[in-house]
Amino acid sequence: MPLEPIRKLRGYKPKNIAPGYFYKPMFADAAVAFVERLKHHKGRWKGMPFELIDWQEQIIRDLFGIVSKSDECRQYKRAYIELPKKNGKSELAAAIALLLLCCDHEYGGEIYGCAMDQKQAKIVFNVALHMVEQNEYLRENIKYNRSTSTMTFKPLGSFYQVVSADSGNKDGLNSHGIIFDELHAQKNEDFFKVMTTSSGLSREQPLQFIITTAGFDRNSIGWREHQYADQVRRGDIIDPTFYPVIFDMDEGDDWQSEAVWRKVNPSFGITFEPDAFRAEFEKARIDLSAENSFKRLNLNMWTKQYSRWMPMDKYDACNQKLDDSFLHGKRCYGGLDLSSSDDMTALVLCFPPEDEEDKFYLLPFFWIPREFMEKRIRKDRAPYDRWAHEGHLFVTDGAVIDYDFVQVKLKELSKIYDIKDVAFDKWGAQLLSQRLKKDGITVSGYRQGYQTMSPASKNFLTLVQKGKIAHGGHPVLRWNFDNAVVKIDEAGNIKPDKSKASDKIDGAVAAIMAADLAMRDEKKRGGYAMAVIDINGGQTEYY
Repeated sequence: MPLEPIRKLRGYKPKNIAPGYFYKPMFADAAVAFVERLKHHKGRWKGMPFELIDWQEQIIRDLFGIVSKSDECRQYKRAYIELPKKNGKSELAAAIALLLLCCDHEYGGEIYGCAMDQKQAKIVFNVALHMVEQNEYLRENIKYNRSTSTMTFKPLGSFYQVVSADSGNKDGLNSHGIIFDELHAQKNEDFFKVMTTSSGLSREQPLQFIITTAGFDRNSIGWREHQYADQVRRGDIIDPTFYPVIFDMDEGDDWQSEAVWRKVNPSFGITFEPDAFRAEFEKARIDLSAENSFKRLNLNMWTKQYSRWMPMDKYDACNQKLDDSFLHGKRCYGGLDLSSSDDMTALVLCFPPEDEEDKFYLLPFFWIPREFMEKRIRKDRAPYDRWAHEGHLFVTDGAVIDYDFVQVKLKELSKIYDIKDVAFDKWGAQLLSQRLKKDGITVSGYRQGYQTMSPASKNFLTLVQKGKIAHGGHPVLRWNFDNAVVKIDEAGNIKPDKSKASDKIDGAVAAIMAADLAMRDEKKRGGYAMAVIDINGGQTEYY
């Protein structure tokens, strides 16, 4: 392949050349030339040469052009690259994997693509494979096996293979190159240590290339590697073999500023459209649960795993007073969140809209054991006694809730309203569900995991933001929603988390379940409720 690069980075200056090392343009030019004759394989870029963006070319030139004066081996042994999603990090990682595989003259070189699991580790490998298939020289000289995610460069006998924490024994590895994708998601610290210490003494210039977005677990190996990279970047730690690149915000930067977006996203307007970015920002600006994901994935900010969820100004705007008699005889759906021992129990009925101008009406009921209430008044500083006096809360004798009270109340309500179904968490409620069924009340087990609670929670929030909820200003229900925090997983799914909430959220959970049942069943009926909001096609089953 030709050694002249398609173009050279204007104003390029090598970073942090250590004593005894120098920048050799011929090596850097050869690496850039190799990469820029690879081709993209996705979207509007498919079949086009991989023309390096400035930030990518800087990395290639620094890593492959700065070498020792004595033996011309590379200065940098480990590179840590952290930047937001959609900036072309997988393509850069794939190109570097192919450079190590084909251009290092390392006979028998072992290149490993690593990640939390096989699926993630195959992402960079598959990008590299598409690059191989579109290049005549590589296609003729690389043998690959899709099923084992392995490719071998025949002239050198070097290979590139996918491994992950869940792929078995890693003993005996002698790596020349490590491509570690999305380190922030890596939960197995032992796997990271095994892979990054697998370079044998026989490898003259091994390279570990770590590329990731920010995460939220500050007890993880990803956070520790981030901190180390930041300290090297700032000069607090001197490590001439470590190459840190972090695209992040400076103190005082406004995360809502487009100038900051462009600073943190070095491929802004190149690998993704600004309008799509702005749309994601608008969603995060009005949705507290989406804000953390946007900051982490789009602005490379290390965030918390838990986030306040309900914008209470929007919730309070749904404070439409309810006349119970208006709801008599109307169809509704229930959400029942039972206490495990001495906790609060919540039942919320949700009445779906009957026409375009109508709303989802919430009718909540709460129970609390007297002994528990007296303890919690002091601890929570919540006015349980006043709420009980005003009729917002039922107080039962003893230290735990007697579910007979809940059964009796539901039976009473079923004579007033047309209760179609009641959702409850399947754990610990089997006996009560059997009793309710004998009373002629339909009940359904409802799993409170991400798969079910994420779309239900997001849909409920959308109803609130659209003003399509009417809750009557019930003080206990409002307190629950004000307490609510959500846990966010890697995919951006959310679920209310009782363990992290400062106070009770039982009524919020019950309301989400009730509204979810109402929307799902109304969709089956072809009613207006489903015209209000998309619930992902109703794919998630709640039973």
